[in-house]
Amino acid sequence: MALIVQKYGGTSVGNTDRIKNVARRVAEYRAKGDQIVVVVSAMSGVTDNLIKMAKEISPLPNEREMDVLLSTGEQTTIALTAMALHSLGLKAVSLTGAQAGIVTDGVHTKAKIQNITPKQVHEFLDDGNVVIVAGFQGQTAEGNITTLGRGGSDLTAIALAAALKADLCQIYTDVDGVYTADPRLVPTARKLEEISYDEMLELASLGAKVMQSRSVEFAKKFGVIFEVRSSLNDNPGTIVKEETKNMEDVVIRGVSLDKNQAKVTLAAVPDHPGMAARIFRALGDASINVDMIVQTASHGSGTPATDISFTLDKPELLKAQKVLAGIKSNIGYREVIADENIGKLSIVGVGMRSHSGVAAKMFDALAQANVNIQMISTSEIKISVVIDLAKGEQAMKSVHAAFLG
Repeated sequence: MALIVQKYGGTSVGNTDRIKNVARRVAEYRAKGDQIVVVVSAMSGVTDNLIKMAKEISPLPNEREMDVLLSTGEQTTIALTAMALHSLGLKAVSLTGAQAGIVTDGVHTKAKIQNITPKQVHEFLDDGNVVIVAGFQGQTAEGNITTLGRGGSDLTAIALAAALKADLCQIYTDVDGVYTADPRLVPTARKLEEISYDEMLELASLGAKVMQSRSVEFAKKFGVIFEVRSSLNDNPGTIVKEETKNMEDVVIRGVSLDKNQAKVTLAAVPDHPGMAARIFRALGDASINVDMIVQTASHGSGTPATDISFTLDKPELLKAQKVLAGIKSNIGYREVIADENIGKLSIVGVGMRSHSGVAAKMFDALAQANVNIQMISTSEIKISVVIDLAKGEQAMKSVHAAFLG
């Protein structure tokens, strides 16, 4: 008898028929004698609709109240999934994140899991229940509801698998596994049989929508091997695990395009020591995650000045502009220029550590597609460029063809 954690995303539970389909799949595993913990997301479109309603009331809603609101999406799904299992004659119980023992810090809308005490989950499993847990949410030690950020149900599943010492963790989605690129944008993309934690982490953080990056980080830290597979068929998926020697033979594992990015430029920042520290400390204090940063050389004939550009997630742009407006008198920059019409194109592969000429090949592919590069960022196993969003898909196809055929 195995203990299995299964996570079903929003499209997998997108309507009552799909919830019934999930229940039938769970029942098949239960029939083998396995203990099953099911983690579910909100039904597709529900979270977006809740955010839309909140912003109709306030353009910058209170984050504590946003968590109270958004957590209701998953609670609807857990109850419906339990009912679907009951209709098949199975014992099942639904639990909120708090009831499942998930304790987080107090950073609303993107809380971090601090501890999981799954005592109640074990008790219900031992009593013969399928346990359905609301993904994406937890509770502070003081009892406040929190959410874990977009894709947080993945993190719930991985963290529960680690805490429960599960034998298997399966992440069910609407695609067959992890592909070399988004198959909806690149028809020649191929499914990968396996991928390392580091490669998956980079792809997830760079816009690939298969997994939330923090969940992959958590899996790597606690050694949780998991499989990404489709809830709509029985095809084998992609195994995500520790890097092996033969993985280095593949130079590039995947190409991703993040369309959810914005670029902010602070023009004419006085070029004095400590200015960058003040800017990014203020953004950090507001829990705003900044990604790529580029600073130009000093310019101007009088007091030397520089331009500082950085990227961040689009939903954070309004909040960042508010923070920057608040420190303008302290910094003395001329203006803030925001650009939401950008995309971040990235290539990822552990083989880049041992192969040269990768950057040149990528830049050649972009040049042939007549795509201009605005910013560049690199690490040991990835190269990212900021480009015009309108040319994003064209650029992605060109780069994918250059490396992966």
